[in-house]
Amino acid sequence: MSNKNTGLWVFVPLVGFVALAILLASGLGRNPEELPSALAGKPVPAFSKPSLISGETLTEERLTGQWQLLNVWGTWCPTCYVEHPYLLELAQRGVPIVGMDYKDEDDKARDYLARYGNPFTEVIVDADGQLGLDLGVYGAPETFLINPRGEIVLRHVGEMNPRAWDEKFAPVLHQAGNPLGGPR
Repeated sequence: MSNKNTGLWVFVPLVGFVALAILLASGLGRNPEELPSALAGKPVPAFSKPSLISGETLTEERLTGQWQLLNVWGTWCPTCYVEHPYLLELAQRGVPIVGMDYKDEDDKARDYLARYGNPFTEVIVDADGQLGLDLGVYGAPETFLINPRGEIVLRHVGEMNPRAWDEKFAPVLHQAGNPLGGPR
């Protein structure tokens, strides 16, 4: 093999390594809480799921008619315990929140809400995770802002807290005339 060919074989892996390093480094600077929803501006996907509270069958129609939050949670989720007091505060201030109990057991979810309080106007049971999959959920907690037409306006991945409310939700709601009347 000539020296020209040997130099080429050394150069090709080096270029590949540099390209891979650049690709990986670009991902490190991304905030996992700022994962936009591919469904932003689109209606909540069609679903037919039981209600944890009433046992009735709920559909995507339940998420129309008013501005509201859809909060994905589960009793298995440690961060859901952390965000729960803030969800209770939002509910006390008049913010309608529909819960989606994600990949959980009904009895555990009922016990959780009885013990820690229920901030939800309704709770969708998504035991098999299909609705979560249709929404593009990565895990719990995640919170979606839904407009009166049942369209996803924004998505927040991670704990719902005053910072998330002030930086993400409040500006959108302010622009819409603050229809939820929640904290700013």
